[in-house]
Parts: sequence; C-alpha cells; structure tokens
Amino acid sequence: MNAVLQPPPRRPIRELPDELVSQIAAGEVVERPASVVRELVDNALDAGATEIAVKLVAGGIRSIVVEDDGAGIPADELPLALRRHATSKIGSLSELEGVTTMGFRGEALAAIASIAEVSIASRTADAAHAQRLDARSGELVPAARGTGTSVEVRELFFATPARRKFLKTEATEFAHCVEAVRRHALARPEVAFTVWHDGKLAQQWRRASAEQRVIDVLGEDFVAQSRPLAIESGVLRIGGRSGTPEAARARADQQYVYVNGRFVRDKLIAHGVRSAYEDVLHGGRQPAYVLFIEIAPDRVDVNVHPTKVEVRFRESREVHQAVRRAVETALAIPRAGAVPPTGAAFDAATSTAPAFFAGAPRRYDGARQASLGLQQLSTLYAQELPARWNGQAAPAPAVFGTGDAPAPVTPATDAEGWPLGKAIAQVAGIFVLAENAHGLVIVDMHAAHERIVYERLKASLGSAAIESQPLLIPATFAATPAEIATAEAQADNLRTLGLDVAPLSAAVLAVRSQPAALAGGDVVELARSVLAELAQFDASTVIQRAQHEILSTMACHGAVRANRQLTLDEMNALLRDMERTERIDQCNHGRPTWRQITLKELDGLFWRGR
Repeated sequence: MNAVLQPPPRRPIRELPDELVSQIAAGEVVERPASVVRELVDNALDAGATEIAVKLVAGGIRSIVVEDDGAGIPADELPLALRRHATSKIGSLSELEGVTTMGFRGEALAAIASIAEVSIASRTADAAHAQRLDARSGELVPAARGTGTSVEVRELFFATPARRKFLKTEATEFAHCVEAVRRHALARPEVAFTVWHDGKLAQQWRRASAEQRVIDVLGEDFVAQSRPLAIESGVLRIGGRSGTPEAARARADQQYVYVNGRFVRDKLIAHGVRSAYEDVLHGGRQPAYVLFIEIAPDRVDVNVHPTKVEVRFRESREVHQAVRRAVETALAIPRAGAVPPTGAAFDAATSTAPAFFAGAPRRYDGARQASLGLQQLSTLYAQELPARWNGQAAPAPAVFGTGDAPAPVTPATDAEGWPLGKAIAQVAGIFVLAENAHGLVIVDMHAAHERIVYERLKASLGSAAIESQPLLIPATFAATPAEIATAEAQADNLRTLGLDVAPLSAAVLAVRSQPAALAGGDVVELARSVLAELAQFDASTVIQRAQHEILSTMACHGAVRANRQLTLDEMNALLRDMERTERIDQCNHGRPTWRQITLKELDGLFWRGR
C-alpha cells in the first residue's frame, strides 16, 4: 500500500526581511540589463535632463552607468532614493491617479540595489560639489561632477547567481539595452542620447525636431515607406506614422506605441491598428508604425504592472476606435495620389500636431479624368452578385468610370495628367500596361477591380443587414458561459451579420443561419470568432469588420476575371477608377494591384548610358 502523505508542518505567518522583499520586487522590475537602463533613463527624464549618456560594459552585465544633466538629488535625500517606495513623483492617491512622470512607484533603485552593486553620485545647482552614495555600505562621500546625477550598477545579479544564468550573450543583452534607449529617444526629440559600449561610442541621437528624430531612430526608409497620421477626438489625440502595406515586415519588430510619452505594449491598441490593416496586408505580415497617443492622465491607469509598459484606459473602446480610424485614414490614400477619403477627421492646415504628424495628402485633379461607362463589364459581374440584399435591392454593381466622378471631359492627350497614365496594352489577359510621366505602370486587372468593387460595396451597404441563409440542420457547438451570455446579449447584432445564434441548452449554442455569401464555410468557427470579438470590443466595430469580410468575398467573385480581353477604353476606365478608389494599392487580400517601373529602371535593363 502507498504511504499516506503527511501534510507539511505548519509554519507561522511572519514578515519577510526587507532584502528578500526587494529581491522579489526585483524579479518583476529587473529582467535583464535593458530593464535597468529603462528605469534609470526614466529617472533621468523625470529630473529634466537634456543630455543622457548610457555607458555599458559587457552588454550591461558587468557595468551600467547612466549620466544625466538633470536637476540632481540633494545630499540629504540620497539615502532615501534607495529606500523601497520612496519617491518624489507622487505623494497622494489623487497624484497616483493622474501620474505625469515616467517613474512613480519608488521601487526601481531599491530593487536594483538588492541584486547588484549600486552607487549614486549627484549634485544640485546650488551645491558646492557632488556627493556619492554607496548602496552597500551607506557611505556618503564628496565627489566631482557637474549638476545632474550618475548611477552606476555593477555585476548585475551577483546576489542572485541563478538569475544571472538566464541572461543571453553580451551581444544580445547589448542589443536589448540599445533598443531600450531607442524607445526613449523616439519619444523625446528634445533630449540628446548617447550609448557607449566597452569604451566605444555605439549610438548617438542629437537633439532634433520630432520629424528628424523619427528619421534618425527609424531611418529614412521608414519615413519614405510610411504615411503621417493625426487625429483629435475630445480628450484624445493621436499622431505618428503608419507604414505602407508594401513595407510590412515578417516580424513585429518596428511597432512603437506611446501613451503620454511612455512606451507601452497594449493589446487593445495593437488590435485597433491590426484591424485597420486587415484588408491591405498579405498573409501574416506585420505592419510598421509609430503612434503617439496623448490623453488626459486621469483617463489612463499606468499603475498596472511594475515594469510600467502596460496601461489600462478608462474608455478603452473609444481609444480602440480612434486608433483604428487614424490608421485607416492614413492608409486610404493610394500612392497614385487619389482623392483623399471623404470626411477625414484631420485637417493638416489647422492641426496643432507636430509637423511630421501632418502632411496634406496629394489631391488628384478629378476634372482631368474621363468618365467611361462600360455596360459590358457591368454585365460581367452583376450576374454574380446576390439578386437580393436582405429583402432589399442589391447595391448597384460597380462599373468602370462611374460613381462620384465629374462629368465626362475630353481625355488628356498625354499620360502626364493621369497618375496611373494611359493604357497601351494588355498582357496574357491578366496585366494592363500603361505609360505615365514616370515610366511604365503594370496593373493586375483582377486585383485592382476587386478592390474597386469592394470599396463600392462597402459604401453601398451602409447600415443594411447582410443577407442570411437558413441552415437545414442547425450547427451546434459546446459553448462557454461567456459565449452564451454574449450570444444572448448581442442577438440583434449577430442577425445584422446574417448569423442566428441562440442557446440550445445551458452549455450548447446553435447556429441556425449564416451569411448567404459565405455558404459552405465553417459557420461554427465564424460564430466563435464573432462572439469572441463582440465580448471584447465595440459592437459597431466588430459588425463592420465582419461585414467587410463578407463583402470582400463577394467582391472577389464580382471582379473582372483573368483572360477577359479589354479594349483600350476599358483599360483606361479601369485606371481612372483606380485613381478614385481608396486603398487601391492592394487588393482585398493584401496583394499589390499595380507597380511602377521608372524610366531609369528601364534604361538600366538595357544598359543605356553606360
């Protein structure tokens, strides 16, 4: 027989020693050398520094020194700086609820001092000289330095060798330290930053304008392949740059979000950005962006996690919608210079946002376009659209050269007046070739027309419901209590999407109808995904996204097919419609719709000028 397990002897409840408490806190605050760099730079910025130097040895494992020219710490307050929960940043609950500084918890220096050798040298403007405090001995001695503070951290994790084994190579830890400084530098262009490694200058960012700092930190390629965005909504203001879909990356390594100057990682904001890119990104590509969100301090809680990289918004759905709208507005303007989106919330001429947030979009002169109605193409895909739209007449099918275009005018005699040029040929029944002022334009006619149809279907749908198709046999699935509660609360919104989802029992949901345009799809997976989003995000946003996914499928079926022979008039009409359509650079699945080959590139192909 197995021996009966005896409960462990009871141990009395007692307070933990201060040193052990600090080391437990250090486990949350300090993960690696970069964590120390982040905390010390936060303190330097709060002290009003205009120049910050970070000096590292062995990737920060052996030594980290952060020097600043801030206000400094009075000599009698230096010992307090190393005490747990001692800070000058806040003094009451009301100040905690409206934090405007980078640091405020008063635990970083104490936590670092518990796992490393720390010394602080500081001097205020009215002091005769600096004072240096050794954290281990508590000894305070005179030191030489100008106004400001120097914090030296040596032998990180020497007191907890098990933690030190989890560190990576010196090169890897150094890269993380540089990234920590880069995140600060991007948001604080008025501060100069330098990073030294093993006695050599590794990185430097001089004081600059906001626009120049973005170029210095992220590079000219990022600026060239991104678009400015800015929006104001009540107490919320968003600015920055969003990368074009063509510049999307395999990894999410160029995504920067700041809330009141603080770098954060927030799932809500990330979802808002991702949803703005959802029908212009191909596959699992990751967009590049930098967003600066300004909001009243009392409407955001930064005291969520000891590392201070997580926040919680009082009106989270409002922030989500504003982020999505800002990015969508920036992405709506195609490279060809189409008419900006109707009702854009941002006016570059009157905005007080930093200059690089703004940037008036190029407007295409619609008066020079030709309006060519092509009934044969209308017939081509009108037959493939549903005859009825939830009991209403289906939206009018898109026709090349129709819509909100001006009255027909005499076409231009050269390609210069048209951003996408003048059609000259069709290749393999798939591509349209055109000549413009820059050279040769190649258009994937199905992908381009798919986007045109999609955008017009979105405009035509408005608030109408998606046509539904009853299921002969309801699809059932085991549901969580949260899913059942959401299905009951959001029944009307689900029906707007063509979904009839209702409880069959206490733990089972039944899907009795699905969107007619998605017949044959996985209706259970669709219902689960919609319920999950309705439970977390604003219902109107979820409904719009789901509707757009359905319309995208319809547009794919409704677009002109490959091997359809087009006349030159039809090709030109397609080009003009492209110039009037938002997000025309990508089809609904994120594939490019057109490419420009410049005259210089053509010359290079034939070695002209060599």
